[in-house]
Amino acid sequence: RTDAERTGFAKQLELTITLPLGPNGADRAIDVTLLPRSQVRPSSSLLDGVYLHQFMPEQLNGPIGLIGKPLVADDGYEGETVWYDALSANPFVAKCSEPVSVDVQSRCIRSVYLGPGIAAVYGFDIDVLESWKQFDALIRSRLSKTGAL
Repeated sequence: RTDAERTGFAKQLELTITLPLGPNGADRAIDVTLLPRSQVRPSSSLLDGVYLHQFMPEQLNGPIGLIGKPLVADDGYEGETVWYDALSANPFVAKCSEPVSVDVQSRCIRSVYLGPGIAAVYGFDIDVLESWKQFDALIRSRLSKTGAL
């Protein structure tokens, strides 16, 4: 890199963190994109502001404690399901897409505010949802060890 390319602040940081969030504590890669807070709307806010208006009537069975609601096929939501904790004031919310082939799992995204000025968008395989209660704490712990928080 040239000196010109190294000056200034990064607009985003992308990394992958491996955490024991899979079935039976299996390691799973979590893609993390750190962004300025002003560029992210948290998934919990999207639940009420966007997703709620796109829910289909049926409810899916899934991880204990999460409600799964498929989204209507309009506006690019075809094959997507929102999984959320309905009992929390600041709920865990993740939107998952159907796999693009039979050889891969569904992928999910979740966006959160981490602190003043910083937010994160997480990408992960759907089987990580089974560990949703540990998800945020484990990621925060790992990010704080890296100096990202």
